[in-house]
Amino acid sequence: MKRFTLFVVFLLCTAMLIPATASAAYYNTYTTVATLNNANNSYAAQGFAVGSTYVYSAKVNSDNTKAVIYRTKMSDGTTTLMTNGDNGTTYATYLGHANDLVLSTIDGNYYMFVITMNSGSMSLVKLKYVGTKYYKVGNYTIKYKGLDKSMSGVKITSKDANNIYFLFKSGRTLYRGSLKLTANSGTINVSDGFSLNIENARVNGSTVSNITSYAFQGFGYYNDTIYVPLTYENVSIVLVYRNISTASGTINADNNLSFRITSAEYPDLFEIEGVGIAKGDKLWFNTNRRTKPGDTAHDGVHYFNDYSAS
Repeated sequence: MKRFTLFVVFLLCTAMLIPATASAAYYNTYTTVATLNNANNSYAAQGFAVGSTYVYSAKVNSDNTKAVIYRTKMSDGTTTLMTNGDNGTTYATYLGHANDLVLSTIDGNYYMFVITMNSGSMSLVKLKYVGTKYYKVGNYTIKYKGLDKSMSGVKITSKDANNIYFLFKSGRTLYRGSLKLTANSGTINVSDGFSLNIENARVNGSTVSNITSYAFQGFGYYNDTIYVPLTYENVSIVLVYRNISTASGTINADNNLSFRITSAEYPDLFEIEGVGIAKGDKLWFNTNRRTKPGDTAHDGVHYFNDYSAS
């Protein structure tokens, strides 16, 4: 009787564990809303930002001397190549690698901050945009412990009456910094934020054996949570980290929410460059996609099917 009782207890405990495992949310299909052209020989998709009606994608040429910005309407995929309002061209020469973008409304005007991956006075560039035109209005130096620092990602976590509060990323390390709300130049002295544990992150319940070979790109921020894309060849995953406002040291990914696209259609490359949440709803992203080396015809704007952050 004692053995039978223990067996029943074991079965009940096992049954209690099953729902927790089965409830882990995993998303691995997507919808393409628009493809991105290669204006001004800018073939490589880079930074990405999500607004309330439009998403914005940057692309750069082979030596980062020209960058273009596309605006895509989320509702129907209509995509427009934005114009440089300062000189009438459709490119900018000062955005470097344009690896990440973030949008902000200040005093009723619309602005876009672009992380260039350069160090020095052009680490971060501020654009004002009106419709499909943009104008350069500012640039900043990012410093860490007194030294110039290049960053690969940027997002805004909050604003108050006087300041904008940023989260910057370099590889798997995040930094915190702030800027006067209306400042168009100056230095952003960043402080230590936290680091990301990627080795133990679970995608669809399992760790990724070669995850240290995956390349980092930009990242997304929504509701005290960051969404971090990584790519290896034709596989892209997105890891999710929560409670960012109080994070320090090394933090772990949410094991119950993960995203992965393994693309047979684009076997040479499926690279998620940036991600963002729109209106608490879909997880949007932009890509570099190649069917073979040299293919430049398939970069796009997409969202993960079935996922809602709200």
